[in-house]
Amino acid sequence: MNNMQGAFVKGAEAYGRFLEVFIDGHWWVVGDYLENVGKCTKRLGANAYPHLYAGNSMTGGYRGNSPGISDKAIPTREIRKRFDS
Repeated sequence: MNNMQGAFVKGAEAYGRFLEVFIDGHWWVVGDYLENVGKCTKRLGANAYPHLYAGNSMTGGYRGNSPGISDKAIPTREIRKRFDS
């Protein structure tokens, strides 16, 4: 009875290894997902409520191509001219 290397024990070892890899992989994917959701939420919050993030240079102010100085876009030419070849 010292050598318990039967089919059941080897199958249980293989199943244990499979579960370890399976669970570890899922935690990795779920962790990445939650990290990205957190970053997205932080960026949306910074864009929606810039006064809350004013002290943080990374998230302070608007992100993207929003005009920073006048808060409105000023056209430089008529719209029709933009589409003329």
